[in-house]
Amino acid sequence: MSEKPIIGFIGIGIMGRSMAGHLLAAGHPVHVYNRTKEKAQDLLNKGATWQDTVGDVAANADVVITIVGFPQDVESVYLSDDGILARAKSGATVIDMTTSSPDLAVKIYEEAKAKGIAAMDAPVSGGDIGACEARLSIMVGGDADAFEKVKPIFEIMGKNIVLQGGAGDGQHTKMCNQVAIASGTMVICEAMAYAKKSGLDPETVLKSIESGAAGSWLLSNLAPRILKGDFAPGFFVKYLLKDIRIAIESAEKMGLDLPGLALAKQLYDKLAAAGGENEGTQALFKLYQEQL
Repeated sequence: MSEKPIIGFIGIGIMGRSMAGHLLAAGHPVHVYNRTKEKAQDLLNKGATWQDTVGDVAANADVVITIVGFPQDVESVYLSDDGILARAKSGATVIDMTTSSPDLAVKIYEEAKAKGIAAMDAPVSGGDIGACEARLSIMVGGDADAFEKVKPIFEIMGKNIVLQGGAGDGQHTKMCNQVAIASGTMVICEAMAYAKKSGLDPETVLKSIESGAAGSWLLSNLAPRILKGDFAPGFFVKYLLKDIRIAIESAEKMGLDLPGLALAKQLYDKLAAAGGENEGTQALFKLYQEQL
């Protein structure tokens, strides 16, 4: 392996574009693939190398990173006949940073191990801002030796990087994060709706409550967007709904009831049905706005 490992990056979306850009800026050769090539053009202009298939990316890389949409996309890019595991070199490392199914992460890990490939699940939190500023929280599942080997790569993209345990444990940790986000965003929308309905200035209210016991990253980052009517996606409603479904399914397998998450799902399903699936998660406020 060269001094700077060759990185394959698959999934050039809102977050992936920034993440791949940081790796490129750090001096890593980066090979990219995305279903829509135009989304990767900025990276190509900066020196990234385009590959026509995910298999071609894997064949040319020491470390392959994926951040795609849904579990079915993860399964396709890793386990298809011309996918990552079919083409990656023995001794390579593959890292799925998509928020996906813990069970699927274990399956990929086991199939990769049989081929001499190290596999990790490493979903992230921090949204578009965290990706842009290279301060993502990265939750890792996999073997400790593989984690130490690629930790310098994680450190280019994030600040809070924790090995949570074995295969699938990164995804379980991300589910904890998404449970908190789904219910927390609902609560923030309700707080801002209450402030408006009572005749208060919500921005002044925010100055008081964001530094108190109610303070959180969500409150400080999403409430200002809500008050400006900015519902552009830092994280899409359709992806949060995907995560909620994974979390509920995983919780049911463990015999755990999550009523708060079930209520958040109800509301987000309503927002998506009204055409809001491609908006940011803070667009949930629109359901409350109808009452103001």
